[in-house]
Amino acid sequence: MQNQSFVTEFVLLGLSQNPKIQKVVFVIFLFVYIATIWGNMLIVGTVVCSPALLECPMYYFLTFLSFLDACVSSVIIPKVIADSLYGRNTISFEGCMVQLFAGHFFAGVEVIVLTAMAYDRYVAICKPLHYSSIMNRRQCHALMGVAWTGGFLHSVTQVLCTFQLPFCGPNVIDHFICDLYPLLKLACTDTHIFGFLAIANSGSICIIIFSLLLVSYGVILFSLRKHSSEGQRKALSTCGSHIAVVVLFFVPCIFVYTRPPSAFSFEKMVALFYCMLPPLLNPLIYTFRNKEVKNAMRKTWKKLMVISHEK
Repeated sequence: MQNQSFVTEFVLLGLSQNPKIQKVVFVIFLFVYIATIWGNMLIVGTVVCSPALLECPMYYFLTFLSFLDACVSSVIIPKVIADSLYGRNTISFEGCMVQLFAGHFFAGVEVIVLTAMAYDRYVAICKPLHYSSIMNRRQCHALMGVAWTGGFLHSVTQVLCTFQLPFCGPNVIDHFICDLYPLLKLACTDTHIFGFLAIANSGSICIIIFSLLLVSYGVILFSLRKHSSEGQRKALSTCGSHIAVVVLFFVPCIFVYTRPPSAFSFEKMVALFYCMLPPLLNPLIYTFRNKEVKNAMRKTWKKLMVISHEK
């Protein structure tokens, strides 16, 4: 089937059409976006400027996770900020496809990075004597290569499905982002097959990986019985942070992508949850109880202060 689309742009209804609420949305989203970018880039800069942290696989993956969180936020939030400020809620067909591709690309990469982080913690806690040989630099690069490739294949599939849809008139999307399910509601054809493909592509991936992550962390926590009290405390702190991030990311995604396309009054609220909260909270979750990262941040900040004074 070829795409016979007569639609050149879409209208995003956003979170509200009320001008007063739009002003509130502008302030909240602007604050969240600034905090998200600042927090995640602070982690990236700290790890990159700290060779000791960068050599550690856990922080190597954390750097990419922070970078991906910043990218996911940049795909979605600036458009919402601009729309709420200017009241112009349109997006071109091409812009919609770019947002759909980029959102699923970075989110798909992040899913695999979270899996790599769980594998790293499994090896570190369950096979500590073989950790350095298993999680070597080559292995870390290979896992990141798999992550970028997997994210690309996932997002390409989403966009190719969308390009097969004919859009012959209706162009109002009751959402604040371009995503496959809202677009399926506008297509001038039977979309049951495409809905099934979306569930198979996004929903099943979320469920399978989320289940694997829960099982892996369960095995890790079970194996902690053999460790000392200090080792248990440190491992629980690290794994607790990882589990919190996984739950924040996967639970809303599973709700959105494991059901047939339909209109729920709170669908946008759920999407808002997984688009904004995980990228905003991840820097806090990973650094709040992590002495190594906090110490590295202090050293990096001191170096920057010295450089600024020298200038």
